Amino acid sequence: MRVVIQRVSKSNVEVSGEVIGEIKTGLMVLVSFVDEDTDIDLEWMSKKIINLRVFNDDEGKMNRSVQDVGGDILLISQFTLHGSTKKGNRPSFIKAAKPEYANVMYEKFIKVLERSLGKKIDTGEFGGDMRVSLVNHGPTTIIIDSKTKE
Repeated sequence: MRVVIQRVSKSNVEVSGEVIGEIKTGLMVLVSFVDEDTDIDLEWMSKKIINLRVFNDDEGKMNRSVQDVGGDILLISQFTLHGSTKKGNRPSFIKAAKPEYANVMYEKFIKVLERSLGKKIDTGEFGGDMRVSLVNHGPTTIIIDSKTKE
């Protein structure tokens, strides 16, 4: 499981010209799964995201989590995070989970994040042709992989 987390002042996702998810201050999270991911990966990643201290405290230091600032989460599935360019110039997505399994994991991850955050999160459409917009505050972007635990 791999995520790209961006601290945002606003973000939204559109499908067919309609906004289906939108947040203000918070985290826009892109997520990709592999077939070996389990519920343990979901729990570990959820805790990491919820407790990640990337928001400024009163002294301007990154010392607050999304929960601390009352922020929101916009979760977007993006299998291309597991794209490999090791051979040639066209990415291979063979490491990405099969769509059926990834969709199950995505739906589970939404529930785990909502439980951990204590409120509903906004999402994209699994497998949809989405347009994601964001204002990356900082810019601050963090990449985390559950397999390497970093």
